This record gives sequence, C-alpha cells and structure tokens, in this order.
Amino acid sequence: MIRLLLPVLCLALFAGSRLPAAEPTAELPHQRLLFYTDDAGNEQPVRTKADWEIRRRQILQGMQEATGPLPSRDNLTSLDIEVLETVPGDGYERQTIRFTPEQGDRLTAYLYIPKGASADDPRPGIVALHPTHRIGKGVVDGQSERPNRAYGKELAERGYVVIAPDYISFGDSADYDFENDRYRTGTMKGIWNHMRCVDLLLERDDVMGETIGTIGHSLGGHNAIFLGVFDQRVKAIVSSCGWTPFHDYYGGKIAGWTSDRYMPSLKTDYDLDPDRVPFDFYELVAALAPRPFFSNSPLYDSNFDYRGVEKAAPKARRVYELYDAANNLRVAYPNAQHDFPPAVRFESYEFLDAHLGHSPRNVDSAPGNSE
Repeated sequence: MIRLLLPVLCLALFAGSRLPAAEPTAELPHQRLLFYTDDAGNEQPVRTKADWEIRRRQILQGMQEATGPLPSRDNLTSLDIEVLETVPGDGYERQTIRFTPEQGDRLTAYLYIPKGASADDPRPGIVALHPTHRIGKGVVDGQSERPNRAYGKELAERGYVVIAPDYISFGDSADYDFENDRYRTGTMKGIWNHMRCVDLLLERDDVMGETIGTIGHSLGGHNAIFLGVFDQRVKAIVSSCGWTPFHDYYGGKIAGWTSDRYMPSLKTDYDLDPDRVPFDFYELVAALAPRPFFSNSPLYDSNFDYRGVEKAAPKARRVYELYDAANNLRVAYPNAQHDFPPAVRFESYEFLDAHLGHSPRNVDSAPGNSE
C-alpha cells in the first residue's frame, strides 16, 4: 500500500486525523506527555500551559540524567572571535572563524554573511548543524559527495546569516579530548557549543533579535532538536533524518547512541535498554512546543524509522494544540532513503521563511533533482 501511495505522498504532511491515538493503557511512561509528577510523586493530568511547563521541566531533568547537566551560563567567557579566512560566495561571503565557547576551548565554524545584511537591514540567524562526516562543517557548504546536505550555503544564498560549527570529533574538532573536559557526555558538550553559536549570532547587529532558527540532517538533525529543547531563543527548528523514538531506532538496539560523541551512559547506566533511558523523543519533540518544528522523515530511512515518527507526532501534536499552535508541527514523509531531497529541503526553507518572517533574497529558481 505504501508503494502505491508514494507518488501522492512524496511530501505528505502530518495531519491530526491521519493516525489514531494509542490507547492510554498501551502508553509507555515517556509517551504519556499530558501527565506530570507532583511533589508527592503522584501523576497529575496536564490541563493548562502552566501544567505543561512542569512536565517540560521534568523532560529536561530526565534528559540531563542521561547526558549530564547543562553547565551554568552565568559569567560566560568572551567569544573572542578570530577571522581566519574570507571567501566570496553567491550573494554572501563565507568567513572561517574561531571562537571561545568556554575557557580552554576554541571552536571553528563557518559564518555566512549575506550581501546587504547590516544594522539597517538585519536578517534572521540560522545555526546549521552538519551530519556525520569527517569534514564536519564543510558538508553544509556543499564540499562533500552528497549535495543534498548544502543547507548552510543555500540558506545564506536566501539571505540568512548562518553559523555552521564543527561538531566535536569532526572537522577542525577531530581531535577533541572527551576524557578531560567537564562534560559527562558529548551530547551535552554539543548543546553547550551550539548555544554559544546562538550567543554569537545575537551579538551581531546584522542579525534580527528573536529570529534564530536551526537546521540539521542526521547527527545535525537530532542536535537541532537538542538545541531547541535547551535554548528557547531558537524560534524555529528543522530536523532531517534526525529522530525516532528509542524503541524504533533499529528495533530498540540503541548502541549507536553510545559513542563518546553521543551518550555513553545509555550503555553504562541503562544497559542499552530503551525502557530504562530517562527520556525519549516523544518528549523532546513536545518540549519544542509551541515553536515551529519541521521534520523530514523519509519512508526508507534505515537509521530513523518513520513509523516511530508516525507514532510520536500525534502525541506531540496534542501539546501544540494546548497552545493553539497545531500547524506549527509539520512532518514530511518523502519517498527517499536517509536523505534531504531538494523538494522537501526547500519546503523546509519556506517553513523557516514563514515562521522567522524572512523574505528570501537571491532565489531565482526551483530546486533541482540532485541526489
């Protein structure tokens, strides 16, 4: 049946009536989004936005049980930005910069500055997070063998100010020392670095305040979610091939999440048992509400099974409905493998345009059909 419907559903969008809700008795704890635990340890229903904020805090607490705590952001160090190289592009210049996310560390990133961006004509800012690849940030610049990952460069061409950092263990951060940092997991170090990218954008007078978005594919896809969960200054989130609930990730075999760059604690503390992990993506996607969230979840993604997304999206949508923001949650299921095809990729750019109030510049034609 799926194969017969693929030509019609290439960009099928999630609709509230598309899937029946699971029966409450079938729900696992992390799926029960509209309940929170009170101070006496009793389960209480989420009926109001204030109730949801309690549940949301508990979601962040659960994630930090696995990742370690987000360090205090009081007394942040100066970013101390150094420009290493400037390269002209199509409607923008690309700087290679190095800055200080925290004492004792330097992080390298591409910074794309569109022509005409200034204090008099500020633009929205984007944190573009790359997928798994040894060249790191170069992927979102179109330097890899996969052109459907060049969303950093393409958003700069649309007139966004874009920062694209290396993730730890890739690119110029390939030799990152996990053993001697202050973090329990690489995931939390990534969240810290990416929040500092938001700081950098907001310090610029050519970036519109309160109009920061983030986008990523695969590794970058879930890092975009993680950033959005912990940093509510991020107002729109795009995740491509970035998530599915843990029980649906390779049938619940979550060892792929346990390298140093991710969460070794899923093995050392929770014995690779999804039932024991103290958070799940049902909760993380809901924790983005009511901010706009676009998910590209292809039908043939071997990493992040779309069927898990289909189960989680209706539950998260109920939280968006609490805010009268159901249309802010959008999921596309293209006929593709682990990829960010042109049509859905440019659909996500239009989603960012609409929700960040941006009129794209230098956009002359529809996307091509590169693979």
